[in-house]
Amino acid sequence: MFIQRRSLLAAAAIPGMSHAQAPWPANPVRFITPFAPGGGVDTLVRLYCSKLADVTGQSFVVENRAGAGGNIGTLAIARSPADGTVIGLGSVSSLAISPVLRPDIAFDVERDFTYIAGLWQLPNLLIVNNDVPAHTVPELIDLIRRNPGQYSFASPGSGTTVHLSGEMFKQMAGLDMLHVPYRGGAAAQLDVQAGRVHMIFDNIPQSLASARTGKVRALAVTSRERSPHAPEIPAMSESLPGFDITSWGSVVGPAGLATPIVERLSALTRAVLASPDFIARLADNGATAWPMSSEELIAFRRASEAKLAPVIRASGARIE
Repeated sequence: MFIQRRSLLAAAAIPGMSHAQAPWPANPVRFITPFAPGGGVDTLVRLYCSKLADVTGQSFVVENRAGAGGNIGTLAIARSPADGTVIGLGSVSSLAISPVLRPDIAFDVERDFTYIAGLWQLPNLLIVNNDVPAHTVPELIDLIRRNPGQYSFASPGSGTTVHLSGEMFKQMAGLDMLHVPYRGGAAAQLDVQAGRVHMIFDNIPQSLASARTGKVRALAVTSRERSPHAPEIPAMSESLPGFDITSWGSVVGPAGLATPIVERLSALTRAVLASPDFIARLADNGATAWPMSSEELIAFRRASEAKLAPVIRASGARIE
């Protein structure tokens, strides 16, 4: 632990700013996450904050502010003082999907945040009921084309990446499929296993476990490349070039956060993302480390919104 902490401190150093001289953080920091406690994302957020506390010697207190698809917590970040006492988790749902799906949201993703660093990316996994007579994505596409309107895909709700993965599949392959929204991912996957719905593009931790125990069949991951946690499963882009949709998490703060704070937190985050135990915990949740600078994160967020906007509009997704 001592060796690992020293390596984190060295990696987080900023030219001209030693750990002893750093003006930030001088007080406990609140880290707002827009998701409920107890889930995989919450676990990773708490581990990340614990490591920041180890390195800086200051407390990072996780505050769960769930609701409205992540928008309640995200709004709380935007309305916080820009003094480094509050930062939080920026997600694809709030920062790339909500601007299109919820045009009346109370924050502006361009003006109201300081984008600091990437944290992780998490693909979805296409799984089908074992009775579906398709073992590859091309076979599934051919099957659905020969039976228009006869196949369905589940999701935990309209506008989620699980739903939009299915919509992107429909649009890119030119398919006629039925979307069946549920009020949660567990119920949706259970109905896929039971054959009441044919398939789902579910989050990879739950769906991969189901596939590996034979409850369902895995066909592809939704990321541009194969997942290092399941390299035997093809990427959707191998059958549909350009297919790429993932969940992602990042560190953001309110607009106007001082540059020295942004630079120090970005360096600290890169150090955390390089630590072996954090990488292992990411792997446990099917995620991979995603080190991105502030500028890269801003560009990626814009590209994500631009890519998802036509999918959302064509799907007819509505706020539930």
